[in-house]
Amino acid sequence: MNHGKVYLIGAGPGDPKLLTLRAVEALAESDVILVDQLVSREVLAHARQGVEVIDCGKRAGHHCMDQKEIQRILIERAGRGQIVARLKGGDPFIFGRGGEEAEALVDAAIEWEVIPGVSSGIAAAAYAGIPLLHRSHASSVAFVTGHAGHEHTVGAQGADTLVIFMGGSTILQIARELMKKGRPPSTPLALILSGTRSNQTIYKGTLKELSRMERIELPSPVLAVVGNVTALADKLHWFGSPPKPLRLLATPVTAGCV
Repeated sequence: MNHGKVYLIGAGPGDPKLLTLRAVEALAESDVILVDQLVSREVLAHARQGVEVIDCGKRAGHHCMDQKEIQRILIERAGRGQIVARLKGGDPFIFGRGGEEAEALVDAAIEWEVIPGVSSGIAAAAYAGIPLLHRSHASSVAFVTGHAGHEHTVGAQGADTLVIFMGGSTILQIARELMKKGRPPSTPLALILSGTRSNQTIYKGTLKELSRMERIELPSPVLAVVGNVTALADKLHWFGSPPKPLRLLATPVTAGCV
């Protein structure tokens, strides 16, 4: 009997050169690839000729394939004996729903392997010149989600640095709630749009400045970093354009596709 297998692969934060060597090996071996929308299509250059590519289209607020359907396809294709790559932005186990997919594969007795990726929470900050931990500024960091129902975001107040994923539509409310829970209004923050990509843009300001905005629209992918370490971006930025003042976002940014 021909046994299939599923690779849960982290494609990294956007820059295709940050793909790991193990991910390259798995892509070259795969018969079919299920890819999320925010994954750089340059990564597919490592796949073998004739591979079937299935676009899962997952992007904040726009899912052309729901999670149950994705899991069904993984199980069904591997059950046929195919080698299946599930290609995700960042790391599969950091807000990538890789844990849910792994559980489904185990329940279905499908062989699987997780291939960690460079998380956007680390890489986007690094490309913006923001060390999440710094002996003089921060000794702890929390990675949290900015999706609606973001109690965990506000609850992570004990960390010196907050890294907020998927907060494009809720960041104003999060800023206000962080201050209500005790974060000083003067706390610096950075919004990193399209981190590690050629169009990376950084906006810097404070919680107070952000909370006073009536409305902003941030295109995916966006990462927010809250904490004193963000002040270092002015000195340490090395990739792309220097940080811009947060007030420039007062004019809404129109979301677009990558």
